Amino acid sequence: MVDISDTTAILADLIAFDTTSRESNLQLIGYVEERLARIGASSTRVASPDGRKANLYATLGPAVAGGIVLSGHTDVVPVDGQPWTSDPWTLTRRDDRLHGRGACDMKGFLALALAAAPEAMSGRLARPVHLAFSYDEEVGCVGAPAMIAELSRHLPPPAAVIVGEPTGMEVVGGHKGIASYEIIVCGHEAHSSLTHLGVSANMEAVELMRELADLAARLEDEGDPASLFHPPHATLTIGQIAGGTAVNILARECRFVFDLRCTPGQDADDIIAPFLARCTAADARVKARFADAGVEVRRRSSTPSFAAEPDSRAADIARMLTGDNGPARAVAYAAEAGQFQQAGFSTIICGPGSIEQAHQPDEYIAIDQMERGAAFMRRMLDALAS
Repeated sequence: MVDISDTTAILADLIAFDTTSRESNLQLIGYVEERLARIGASSTRVASPDGRKANLYATLGPAVAGGIVLSGHTDVVPVDGQPWTSDPWTLTRRDDRLHGRGACDMKGFLALALAAAPEAMSGRLARPVHLAFSYDEEVGCVGAPAMIAELSRHLPPPAAVIVGEPTGMEVVGGHKGIASYEIIVCGHEAHSSLTHLGVSANMEAVELMRELADLAARLEDEGDPASLFHPPHATLTIGQIAGGTAVNILARECRFVFDLRCTPGQDADDIIAPFLARCTAADARVKARFADAGVEVRRRSSTPSFAAEPDSRAADIARMLTGDNGPARAVAYAAEAGQFQQAGFSTIICGPGSIEQAHQPDEYIAIDQMERGAAFMRRMLDALAS
């Protein structure tokens, strides 16, 4: 059965792999493949286009319909510049907490799924457990769609997909969608005292960013106080800005990246269309002065929102396994649940830990959350055996 000490040992192994989204995750994938092979389970990689990363899926138990998919991502966010008090790549226990990058988001869930794998392969299950581990979730759920397409083609139809993002082991039936963009403003360098002889990319970018700030304020004003989401409105934030080379040079280039997170039913393309038109107008205006200047828009990611399903089979299963009889819930972060739902899978989000503990220095998951996750896995195995 799923043992907390075994799960903690697996979690330590997983955290030791630096799977920051900018890095490869192939060492971790190889580790998972090796663990599964030792218990007689075969697995399949779905590689990224450049081959540096891979998704992995596997069926544990009989290849029949009615199983449960356990979905999670292998990548983590950077630790750069964060004041960690312990090595982020070494699992460190302090009191009732397990610290390490990804402990909460979301290698804790992956460790629980892998700890359940031997029992799933013991021969007692009537319906299978499917593992679905993705790459690059943290940069827009980039990896999961190719794997989900393969699952749609090759898996016997499962009863439910459980995405193990941190929810405190409570059942969550909705998340926001996310669209992210990079804006690249090219100026024309000149001495900063001679502004008429050039175009400052920074100054042009500031005007565009002001448009986004106004849009963010409008979206907040238009929020629905009765929404399940917190905050109860679409959000827009500028996450990165870089531009200029010296204080006395009109900046040649300025780049900024922003994301727009919409609730189910909102159309991100419609919301952002006026801003993109503003970028097109700015591009034409600066090009009219200098042919080498301009504004380029690059769409980095687009992840669909996840809407509550009426009469959700996945929610019924997850509530049975957790004992959760609470109200309907939704989360502000984006995950691959919307992608699974879009592909026709009944889906729910439920996993150990709190999103408030994720992406932080000294990220942690509480021991009692891992214990609740282990109990969930044990009840899942019992349910699939009957």
